[in-house]
Amino acid sequence: MKSNKFLGRDWIDAELDYTKEEWESLIEVALDLKRRYAMNEDTSNILRGKTLFTMFFNQSLRTRSTFAAGIQQLGGFHVDLEPGKTYTPARKGFDIPYKTERIKDVAEMLDRVGDAIAIRMYGPPANWIYGFANSTMKEFADSASCPIINMECDKYHPTQSLADMLTIKEKFGTFKGIKMTMSFAYSGSIEKPRAVPQSVVLAATKMGMEVTLAHPKGYDLDPQIIEACRKNAEMNKSSFKITNDFNKGFKGAHVVYPKAWGSVYCFNYTDETGKTVKKADHVKAEEVNTAALGWKTTKKQMALVDKNGYYMHCLPADRGQEVDDDVIDGPQSIVIDEAENRLHAHKAIMAMTMGGRL
Repeated sequence: MKSNKFLGRDWIDAELDYTKEEWESLIEVALDLKRRYAMNEDTSNILRGKTLFTMFFNQSLRTRSTFAAGIQQLGGFHVDLEPGKTYTPARKGFDIPYKTERIKDVAEMLDRVGDAIAIRMYGPPANWIYGFANSTMKEFADSASCPIINMECDKYHPTQSLADMLTIKEKFGTFKGIKMTMSFAYSGSIEKPRAVPQSVVLAATKMGMEVTLAHPKGYDLDPQIIEACRKNAEMNKSSFKITNDFNKGFKGAHVVYPKAWGSVYCFNYTDETGKTVKKADHVKAEEVNTAALGWKTTKKQMALVDKNGYYMHCLPADRGQEVDDDVIDGPQSIVIDEAENRLHAHKAIMAMTMGGRL
């Protein structure tokens, strides 16, 4: 009998916890599942009888639809446990009588009757405390033996970044030598998590791409993520650079990924005991955001990238602020390919961690 080293593993900090080889395996599984889907092959035996529970503390279109469709295409069942319509899972100290239920009790019960729990949480449901949502997911993992899947928290969005790497592999056939820029883009909303840019730079450096992170001052990412990216680049003999120059970030890139995220002033920070060490400053956050008004992707901006370069975005995009319509709807845009690949990436994650019959 073949062993499955993915079986039962959590997909929470996947850019850190899974090896490059394991990411490559998941991409290959996703590509195979995509091929089988295109050929109308029956894959309903892969997770037949398995149940996926999802909890969306935040709104979702692509993640919600692709996980729900994916588990059903693999023969399993999807149960959406919408917080607020069920008792909302809560960490100790955040209990509200008759409205919440302690995470331990929720996780242990669902573990008995299902096969995986997928969670999305960031922003207001996490009290804008940086790392709160990520810790919430790990608390679920401490009490459940089934896989916990991170559908985006305040630190990482590994389901998105796997779909992104799948898309790049499809377009170029390789990661080696591909110049990829993760760039900040202006948005009228300052309240956005850093999960996507942090996951993308981690995944891209892990796969050995030549990665540039471009952002205005005040939009720095987590120092621990930056250090991990540098180590990835060193291990792969590739590169990881940071620039505060929008044009420099785009120049010569094969892939650009301009995406809005919250500045360092948007979040509350606590120490290991939960004590607040720094509060959010939304006045300062608005100031740095206004100063970044020019970080918008236009046709002129796209003229700086490689002639065969691509524009990516996780969606939804703030059209007219982050990007012009003629770019996101233009010939270099692969945002819908990227969104479609969420289905196949998510199926690969579920199939491998939930014990699928591939």
